[in-house]
Amino acid sequence: MTRVFIDGGHGTTGLEIAQRVAGRREFTLVQLSEDRRKDVEARCDALNSADIVILCLPDGAARDAVALVENTTTRIIDASSAHRVAPGWTYGFPELGFDIANARRVSNPGCYPTGFLALVAPLVKAGLIPADWPLTVNAVSGYSGGGKAMIAEFESGPAPAWRTYALTLAHKHVAEMRTHAGLTVAPIFAPSVVNTLRGMVVDVALPLSVLPRAPSPALLRDCLTDAYPHSAIVNVVTDFAQGDLGVERCADTDRLDLFVFASLDGSQVRLVAALDNLGKGAAGAAVQSLNLIAGLRESEGLRL
Repeated sequence: MTRVFIDGGHGTTGLEIAQRVAGRREFTLVQLSEDRRKDVEARCDALNSADIVILCLPDGAARDAVALVENTTTRIIDASSAHRVAPGWTYGFPELGFDIANARRVSNPGCYPTGFLALVAPLVKAGLIPADWPLTVNAVSGYSGGGKAMIAEFESGPAPAWRTYALTLAHKHVAEMRTHAGLTVAPIFAPSVVNTLRGMVVDVALPLSVLPRAPSPALLRDCLTDAYPHSAIVNVVTDFAQGDLGVERCADTDRLDLFVFASLDGSQVRLVAALDNLGKGAAGAAVQSLNLIAGLRESEGLRL
């Protein structure tokens, strides 16, 4: 049986991971009592006695935790943003070809980059979007993406219906998006948060008629479909008949739905991804990597 330690298991992502692992016979959770979970010696013992460690910590604390692992057998999944473009770490997005099963150090993708990369990376690889194209990413998330502090802010009193942020255009997700999409120009990232607990929509608009290859909407859709032919988690939706798309479409699931919405003349498209910021955008992705490292079917324990 595989021993799993969730370091930071009392945070939002850690609790979601524990829910997906609880009761599964393949895993035993290494747990620390309330009075020992912040004790460095106790954490060091737990980190080194586990087969797989999942870090649900702020970036600095995640780096410190990695330094506490003194053996060469414990494998680490880091749900923070500390190692997403770091050498020696495997990016935790198996659908894009990253080898999670054989990795010793896995960095969980960010929630917004998950939607962006699922849409853009296959199209850049296929040459349908040039690597130097000036992309803009508009995205909206439920407030649980901000962790316990933002959850308390939105649920303790009057809260805004919508709030935009990252107005300095220097959000930490940008490097991750650029690197793993194979872009030579950083995308403009315009995230916002809305007054709903969970759910996410990521939207990339493209003027097809002025792209070098002037691809059709059908060609983009076919390329995305071909990129995820057997996935139980990523779905390219082709039968969407509604006039609008809600941020909560994939809330409470670990699914990722992709859409190509086109203008009537086919000259413009909006590439749209819907996911749960706590699902495929966080805990669901971590459990997917956990399954692969443990040699299990990747969708075990996920909410699809």
